[in-house]
Amino acid sequence: MLKQFLEAGKVVGMHGVRGEMRFDVWCDGADFLKKIKTLYLDADGKMAVGVVSVRPHKNAALLKLDGVLTIEEAEKYRGRVLYFDRKDVHLDSGKAFVEDVIGCAVYDADNTDVLYGTVTDVMKGVANDAWTVKDKNGKETLVPVIPSVVVKLDVENKKVYLRPLKGLFSDECAIREDGE
Repeated sequence: MLKQFLEAGKVVGMHGVRGEMRFDVWCDGADFLKKIKTLYLDADGKMAVGVVSVRPHKNAALLKLDGVLTIEEAEKYRGRVLYFDRKDVHLDSGKAFVEDVIGCAVYDADNTDVLYGTVTDVMKGVANDAWTVKDKNGKETLVPVIPSVVVKLDVENKKVYLRPLKGLFSDECAIREDGE
């Protein structure tokens, strides 16, 4: 089952004296965060706080929360991870949250008996993202996240189906489901 509340980022400092906080955004950036009206102080979504404003600032965002009017009040949030509710965000078809992709088993789309490994990391790129896939021997391979390679993404069942570029995976890293 997919987690309902996902990490948005972490409060890393203060900005000014009126309660604005420097926020290290772990999701898709300040523009993504602007769509979110409520953040949560815990991973269970029990402690909600309203978002007043979000704006980009250098390599982070400046975040203003409801009821936080002074630097002293903002200081209470320093070092705190804030969460968002996945139902508050619409993802385009074929897109997924990074947290949902990590841990997915990676199969060959044309021969689903072939398991290449598991997604262990997601790297953001300018043209496209790349997934780190670790095989049974611990070898890591970077897989470009492009439509011609990623055929199907099934995060609910933690599976990804690829049609890898020639030479991307060596034969010895792929294992069959029957263990061979």
